[in-house]
Amino acid sequence: MTNDRFASAHEMVREYAELELKMADPSIHDDQGKARQLGRRYAQLGPVVAGFHAWKSAEDDLAAARELAEVDADFATEIPALEETRDLAATKLEELLLPRDPNDDRDVILEVKAGAGGDESALFAGDLLRMYLRYAEKHGWKTEVIDATESEMGGYKDISIAIKSKGIAAPGESPYARLKFEGGVHRVQRVPETESQGRIHTSAAGVLILPEAEEIDVDLNMNDVRVDVYRSSGPGGQSVNTTDSAVRLTHVPTGIVVSCQNEKSQLQNKESALRILRARLLADAQEKADAIASAERKSQVRTVDRSERIRTYNFPENRLSDHRVNFKSNNLDSVLNGELDDVIQALLDADKAARLASTN
Repeated sequence: MTNDRFASAHEMVREYAELELKMADPSIHDDQGKARQLGRRYAQLGPVVAGFHAWKSAEDDLAAARELAEVDADFATEIPALEETRDLAATKLEELLLPRDPNDDRDVILEVKAGAGGDESALFAGDLLRMYLRYAEKHGWKTEVIDATESEMGGYKDISIAIKSKGIAAPGESPYARLKFEGGVHRVQRVPETESQGRIHTSAAGVLILPEAEEIDVDLNMNDVRVDVYRSSGPGGQSVNTTDSAVRLTHVPTGIVVSCQNEKSQLQNKESALRILRARLLADAQEKADAIASAERKSQVRTVDRSERIRTYNFPENRLSDHRVNFKSNNLDSVLNGELDDVIQALLDADKAARLASTN
């Protein structure tokens, strides 16, 4: 590994110093959007700069020891340990310099949809929702229900929630960075409460993770959006509103359709639908522009089919299995209570290993 390998780190150190000067200027806060953008970039660069200084310090210490060893052989005994320290610092810096997911600093819109399995699937969708809400709570994130369609027996046919960090999240700690691999088909195996024979049933629910888009991220021309209004409906399809407060948005160029009926106000439902539409348009644009992002998005749920699953929740054996990284744990009750960090970390570690392998 040569110093040339870290040429990009030198540039980041320079950029970091420039950002410090800009952020020290009180006038930068006149534009909150710009200040937030600079703050996010500053937070991104911090670990790289620290990693670069650690590697440079180790490199300098090693060079000094080698120079002194030419004069006094006693210093040669220090060289192996200094080489190990330098190599560890170089490996860490190499990891920090891996190309970042451009969405890793974003908040998310998380959608859970019931699929195969009828009422049991809707109940499981509710279980997944509670799992993510508790996980968000443990991380100090804010959550907001954007839209929901409840099932007659409980749970949800589908629900969309926003998950937001408080302030600027540390690199790798934003809602999207932690949750981006949750998208896909989740399968459950358990005995439903309505099952009199005690037989285990299998059903599925789908999870979709969308990086939340800000208005400046997406050039949304409202002339391209068809707006339809209708009366909200509750479980079973019965009308729950005497006014046309529900809103359906159709983005004509892409065919993306978003419906919201959770709020009593047509305006509020329209704003909620626009948030989801912007997020889907952002993901759609990234799919078309980036082949890697396209592959990742296509791995997420399109149809909630029990045969295409990323994870299985086996209640009789209290076991969770993530089939992408062969992760298994026998604490399903804890996972459903929001203790998701172990499985999420296994997915993040596998992703990092794959990206490191692709650079070699």
